[in-house]
Amino acid sequence: MVSSETNPNSSAKIKLIDGRNLAYKERGVPKHKSNYRIIMVHGFDSSKERDFLAPKELMNKMGIYIVQFDRAGYGESDPNPKRSLRSEASDIEELADHLELGSKFYIIGFSMGSYPTWSCIKHISHRLGGVAFVVPIVNYQWPSLPECLTKDDERKRWYKRMTLVARFAPRLLHWWLIRKSSLSSSADNSKPTYFTAKDLELLKNAPGFQFLTSEKLKSRSVFNNLCSDFLVAFSKWDFDPLTLSNPFPENDQNFVHIWHGCEDKFINLKLQRHVSERLPWIQYHEVPDGGHLLIYDTIVCEAILKSLLLREDTPLYTPNFS
Repeated sequence: MVSSETNPNSSAKIKLIDGRNLAYKERGVPKHKSNYRIIMVHGFDSSKERDFLAPKELMNKMGIYIVQFDRAGYGESDPNPKRSLRSEASDIEELADHLELGSKFYIIGFSMGSYPTWSCIKHISHRLGGVAFVVPIVNYQWPSLPECLTKDDERKRWYKRMTLVARFAPRLLHWWLIRKSSLSSSADNSKPTYFTAKDLELLKNAPGFQFLTSEKLKSRSVFNNLCSDFLVAFSKWDFDPLTLSNPFPENDQNFVHIWHGCEDKFINLKLQRHVSERLPWIQYHEVPDGGHLLIYDTIVCEAILKSLLLREDTPLYTPNFS
């Protein structure tokens, strides 16, 4: 384990097998007093500082210990030039081992942090006590995703363009993103239009959240890491999540959950519903007025923890497909 004593302002870190440092922070009850141990997996352009806003009283009462870490290249963690689906799962498993979380732990993956979470289900399911996906991405290159659901989806075309430019013309993309961010920040309404009114209201009480700015993007290392993360998330995977078997076949209850906001502008609601229909071992929940930032809604966070850890029903969030 890497000490932070030489710099009191730096976070605790572990040194991985390949020599990279991985930064993390701990929340909730002390680990040795905990009943449940959870690893939070953040999304794109994020970090360990974006807290999962579950009520502190609930975490204390249930005995919940949470580890929030900077994925490779984010925050205070070293970049991984060989980032892959498998490496993201390996980082999580090494973190759990370094912190002695036990033979099994829980994972909550948010937004683009869902692709490392899928990789954990594929590669280290024997280490998982349960999983909650919160507004997870859907990769349009999953082989068994029906064309009829995606052919008219503008998001599909956008992701295809972005992955091509990121792979073959990264300098052009870097210039365009800086210019676009500069123009947005100088406009009267600088907040992105892809957040709902509910999202923007939740952001008022969200610690650690910053919009992607032109100043931040000017850093080549920041841009390179964002490109790397995006390409792994939306390029072809070495497995198809829609064909995965139940990682918990010995249990008759659902141990894997997907939570989605019906007003989410990032993720196609129809695709999320299709994932839940294809994988009946996943318990699917919908937040009727929810957008993309469900992790900042304390009521929803409480429901996520109770369904994941206590197997409680959540009738308020039962989807209505009619």
